[in-house]
Amino acid sequence: MPWARRFSCRSGQHQHQHQHADAQSSNGASNTDATTHFGFKTVPEAAKETLVRGVFSSVASRYDVMNDAMSLGIHRLWKDHFIRTMAPAPGARLLDVAGGTGDIAQRFLDYQDTVNGDSQASVHMVDINPDMLREGEQRFAGSRWLQQERIGFTVGNAERLDFVEDNSFDVYSIAFGIRNCTHPDRVVREAFRVLKPGGRFMCLEFSRVTNPLLAAAYDLHSFYVIPRLGEAIAGDRASYEYLVESIRRFPPQDEFAQIIRDAGFTTIGCGYENLTFGTVAIHSGYKF
Repeated sequence: MPWARRFSCRSGQHQHQHQHADAQSSNGASNTDATTHFGFKTVPEAAKETLVRGVFSSVASRYDVMNDAMSLGIHRLWKDHFIRTMAPAPGARLLDVAGGTGDIAQRFLDYQDTVNGDSQASVHMVDINPDMLREGEQRFAGSRWLQQERIGFTVGNAERLDFVEDNSFDVYSIAFGIRNCTHPDRVVREAFRVLKPGGRFMCLEFSRVTNPLLAAAYDLHSFYVIPRLGEAIAGDRASYEYLVESIRRFPPQDEFAQIIRDAGFTTIGCGYENLTFGTVAIHSGYKF
C-alpha cells in the first residue's frame, strides 16, 4: 500500500486503532503504587491516561470554539507562527502527535501548498483520544489532501508509538498536548526515535509568564474566567479547571528545554521562544 510505505509504519496507518486505556498505557512503572499529578490532584500513574481521555472526550466537540474564547483568538496567531518557525522543506513528512482537531496539520499542508508549491508533503495525525481525532477527520473530510492520501490518522499513545518505525519522519510536532502525558520525557525520547537524522522536534505548549504583574493577571484569567467559559460554552467546568491546573504543573521553559536535550536533541540557543510574554513557548530541537 503506497500510504504504508510513505509513512514507514508497520500496519493500519490510515485506520483508527481503538484500544482500551489499559492496553495503551505506557507508564512502564513496575511499582503499582507510583503516583503522578492530574492537575493539582495526586492520582495513581495507571489512572491518569483514562482521566485525561475523559477530559478530552468531554470537550472534543467544543474544543476549537473554547480555544477561541479562552485566548480571544490569539491561539491562531501562535499556531501560524509555529508553522512559520517550522518552515518545513518541500516533501517533508510530518508526524503530528496529540493532533486533536487537525489545526496544526491543516496549517502544515496549507504552508506546503502555498509557500513551497508542494503537492507531495504529507502529515500523519496521532491522538490518544478517538473523539478528538474524529474531529480532525471531520476537518479533512472531502479535502484534496485526504483524496491525495497526504493525511492519515491513528489513535495512539505519544509515549509509545509502536506503529512507527525508527527514523521515519522529517518533522515531529506536538501542540498543547505534551503536558497531558504521564511522562513527558518519554514522549520526547520517542520523538527522537521516530525522527530521521536531521529531523526536527517542535513543541508548542503553555508555559510560565515572565512578568510578575502579567502573571498575576494571567492567573486571574486562568482560574476564574476560563472555568466559567468552559461551563457556559462547553457545559464542562471541571475539565477546564483541570486544563488550567495542568499548565501550572508543566515544567518551566528552561527545565523542559533540558529534557529535550537529555533525549538527544541539539537545540539552538536556549532551545525555546517565548510568545505573549511566556504564556506559551515554542521548543525546538534537531536530531543530529
